[in-house]
Amino acid sequence: MRLRADEAAWAITEFGQAELGDQRRTTRLVQLATALGDQPSASLPDACADPATLKAAYRFFDTDAITPDAILVSHLQATYTRLRAVPLVLAVNDTTFLDWTDHPATTGLGPLATAHQQGLVLHSTLTFTPERVPLGLLGLHCWAREAATYGQQPDQHTRPLADKESQKWLTSLAAVTAAAAAWPATRFVHVSDAEADVYDLFVAARAPSVDLLLRAGQNRRVEHEARFLWDALATVPVATRLELDLPRQGDRPARRATVAVRFGAVTVRPPRHRTGEGLAPVALGAVWVVEEGAPPSAEPIEWLLLTTRPATTADEAVERVAWYACRWGIEVWHKILKSGCRIEARRLATAARLERCLAVYAVIAWRVLQATMLARSVPDLPCTVVLEADEWQALWCTIHQSPTPPARPPSLREAVRWLGRLGGHLGRARDGEPGVTVLWKGFQHLADLATMYRIMKPAPTKAEVGKS
Repeated sequence: MRLRADEAAWAITEFGQAELGDQRRTTRLVQLATALGDQPSASLPDACADPATLKAAYRFFDTDAITPDAILVSHLQATYTRLRAVPLVLAVNDTTFLDWTDHPATTGLGPLATAHQQGLVLHSTLTFTPERVPLGLLGLHCWAREAATYGQQPDQHTRPLADKESQKWLTSLAAVTAAAAAWPATRFVHVSDAEADVYDLFVAARAPSVDLLLRAGQNRRVEHEARFLWDALATVPVATRLELDLPRQGDRPARRATVAVRFGAVTVRPPRHRTGEGLAPVALGAVWVVEEGAPPSAEPIEWLLLTTRPATTADEAVERVAWYACRWGIEVWHKILKSGCRIEARRLATAARLERCLAVYAVIAWRVLQATMLARSVPDLPCTVVLEADEWQALWCTIHQSPTPPARPPSLREAVRWLGRLGGHLGRARDGEPGVTVLWKGFQHLADLATMYRIMKPAPTKAEVGKS
């Protein structure tokens, strides 16, 4: 398995520092990431160039000495470097099911939403800038539920947190706290959905530079004459209104919603069933978002957000709403992982092998999402922030039907639009910018184009070699 002279720089950055007990394993990991990243939707036999490469890939995923955490160490270090340059980081965490019910021969899986469904539960922490550019993963926690105890656990109020899946929120917070310790000048906001509304998260130890922002999932008791959270916010007048662009979800089409925003301060009381634990009340900021004039066929948006970074002005309340809206980014990443990288179609016989495979594809999915959002947030950057020289040159020559690329690389927006064309994006005025679906298809086509371009391009002259 010989590396190309120009092995993908992104794969070297994200995986090249992995310590897997043998440098040859790290070299193989970089190769494997390059091959799979070139064709994220392809099967392993199709993505690997030859039988020897395919055999080496299966051997890599079958090596018990290689852990998913070890595979991700290099990406984590690269993520830390990117975090360093950002004053405010949104650390979004969420859970999804990876379903291998159709692969009954796979061992080590567990129940999902029902006992019949078999797969793994994945909880991840993905970092974003406030402009929604993904910076990388801080955590990837995967586990199989126990079939023998599924649906038979004692009441959740009587079990310690360590025995419940709710522990995942604290595990994610610990990963963010570790990043904050590495870069104390960066401010972090730990963003979660309503499932994270557990009191233990409110009272958990946090670094001074880490705040919480989550959607309330229950009408908690508060120190207010109205007694309960929603009733207390209902006494607050509307501070402002704004428009939110809601992405498509399942059968729900994308639409723009007008919402009313209220904000204030609340002191949340501990749950009654935990009175004997001596837990203290927690002072939080609250921002209540309610949609006005929703279409009859649509469910109106309503978010009651709780945060340890209270809003004191209407502009700050709008900012907190924008931070929470960044949570959609991790749902898009889930879509890329499942539909683009087809992680649930991988057949590797055991859950342990699938977890190692998942660690590689998680970073590949991040790269596709990064290209999409960078092109929208900083479109004038050179496309070399995402593409190798041979890749953008092959792309330019294909689009322009010319054998000679320009000396200067095009902008990121131009390159992403061309990638979108490769993936089927028509580029009409009403079509908007290319999305992740056409981009992962475009990346696959680009891999073949870049390979042919390397074969066909003229060898460098002696003068060019001397300059390099």
